[in-house]
Amino acid sequence: MAEAFNDKTLSADKAARYAEVADEIASVLGGEPNLTARMATVASMLANSFDHYFWTGFYVVDPAKERELVVGPYQGTLGCLRIAFGRGVCGAAAETGRTQLVEDVHAFPGHIACDSRSQSEIVVPVFDASGTLLAVFDVDSDRPAAFDAVDQLGIETILKATFA
Repeated sequence: MAEAFNDKTLSADKAARYAEVADEIASVLGGEPNLTARMATVASMLANSFDHYFWTGFYVVDPAKERELVVGPYQGTLGCLRIAFGRGVCGAAAETGRTQLVEDVHAFPGHIACDSRSQSEIVVPVFDASGTLLAVFDVDSDRPAAFDAVDQLGIETILKATFA
């Protein structure tokens, strides 16, 4: 019973932190139209808000190459430079247009190991106001099963408010 209470408390604390960060991001970005500045700010502020984040950043749809993502603003160790749609967790999010929540990246078919310390991952597609895919937002953790529905809702809410 105490364990269930602690899990609920941790989830509520994490949800509250996402709400705080969402307000902080909105305040900082108010009136800023530049997409790169917006992405860099989101990556930085989220990376510095959660201990379970190991790598945080964007892979942007490359307008010069069909169905390919290119690394954008990020926080962390060296990222993969390019990822094809459908390849790895980021490519799966780009291909399907749906969030990918992966408890064990080593069990994910075709996982791309940009950093061998990564254990779990969440990747959220980023759409503009017209519904066009702009990028995917990738967060890795060096802990297994580090992300849950609270992370998914928090990240999706922030990205929608920031980019749509």
